Amino acid sequence: MFRVRRVLTTRAGGVSKPPYDTFNLGDHVGDDPAAVAANRRRLATATGLGIDRVVWMNQVHGVRVETVDGPRAVAVDDTDALVSATPRLALAVVTADCVPVLLADARAGVVAAAHAGRVGAQNGVVPETVAAMLRAGAHLADISVLLGPAVSGANYEVPAAMADEVEAALPGSRTVTARGTAGLDLRAGIARQLKDLGVAAIDIDHRCTVADRNLFSHRRGAPTGRLASLVWLE
Repeated sequence: MFRVRRVLTTRAGGVSKPPYDTFNLGDHVGDDPAAVAANRRRLATATGLGIDRVVWMNQVHGVRVETVDGPRAVAVDDTDALVSATPRLALAVVTADCVPVLLADARAGVVAAAHAGRVGAQNGVVPETVAAMLRAGAHLADISVLLGPAVSGANYEVPAAMADEVEAALPGSRTVTARGTAGLDLRAGIARQLKDLGVAAIDIDHRCTVADRNLFSHRRGAPTGRLASLVWLE
C-alpha cells in the first residue's frame, strides 16, 4: 500500500508582486517568470520533493490526458490531466476558479491530477482521467478523490441556457446563485459523475475561490495568480 500525498496552496508564502501576490504558481498569467520560478522552487522544497519531481501542464480546457513516468524538463503541452504510477513524482494542476481534481489508488499505486473548468468538465475530462488510471492498473473501488477549492455555485452565475447545457452533460451541476440567478456548481456535478462511474471515496474542499480572499480568483479580479494542487505517491 502506498501513501498518497495531496497538497493545496493559497496566495500566501511567495515572492510575486501585485496583482499576483504572492504565491502565484501559474507561468501564463503575466507574472514575472523569475518570481514564478522562485515560487515553484519554494513549493518543491516545502513538499520535500526536488524541483524536477513536479510535473506541470500547459492547460487548455480540453480533455487530453497524458501518462508520465518520470520528470519532464518542460510542462506537458495541451493537456488537462496527468496520470502516473511513479513514486515521488508530483502531478500539478493550476487553477483560479476551475476545479482541481486529485485522484489516487493507494493500493495499485496510481495517481492523477485533472483541471476541470466548465468546458473540460462538460466535455468529460474527469471520466477520461479515470479511464487512463484504469489503464495504468487502478481499480474503481480503490480510487479516492479530492475536489479542491473552486468557485462555488453561490458565486458562479451563468446564462440560463449555459446552465441547462452544462446540466445536460454534467447532471447535478445546475444550481441557483446567491442572487437567485442561474448558476453552476461544478464540484457537485463532478462528484455525481464520479459516483456514477463507481468511485465512492470523494472528499470536497468547499472553499470558494471567489469568496475566500486567501485564494486566487479570476472571476473576482483578473489578472491574478494561480493556485496549485499536487498529488503524488510516497
